[in-house]
Amino acid sequence: MQQNKKMEFSVGCFVLVGICAILIMIFQVADVKGLGSNDTYTLHAEFDNIGSLKVRSPVKVGGVVIGRVTSIGLNPNNLLPMVSMDVSSNYQQFPETSSLQILTSGLIGEQYISLVPGFVFDDEEMLVDGDYVEDTKSALVLENLIGQVLYSLGGSDDSAAEEQ
Repeated sequence: MQQNKKMEFSVGCFVLVGICAILIMIFQVADVKGLGSNDTYTLHAEFDNIGSLKVRSPVKVGGVVIGRVTSIGLNPNNLLPMVSMDVSSNYQQFPETSSLQILTSGLIGEQYISLVPGFVFDDEEMLVDGDYVEDTKSALVLENLIGQVLYSLGGSDDSAAEEQ
């Protein structure tokens, strides 16, 4: 009887360790940094086209992740996509002349927001919680680019035929 209880205890411990290992792997794959709330500030921006940008997409400066996209919505006034993002308070030195652009990791990788620091002038203020970044560049949609190339190639054949 004593041997049976030891076996059950060791199997139970093994299963518990296995569950913990699976949870750790899930958090690593999901890129969860912590369960508590981190000290962040929120920035907002409007884009003409956000492509396939998603909530939780990274916000990067020079390839370094400084924040995450928290919400994506449509501005009811002008019907443009509005993106809100949380930026770590460790990075509060971005001037109001900074710009945002939506880029893609690799050729067909995930999309992310790149924050390009602007110039600091004497009277320039820094971005703070709730600010809107005015200078934005929309996502480059590969389908639109291919369509433009095909359209321009088709148009060049028509103009060559008319010249003859």
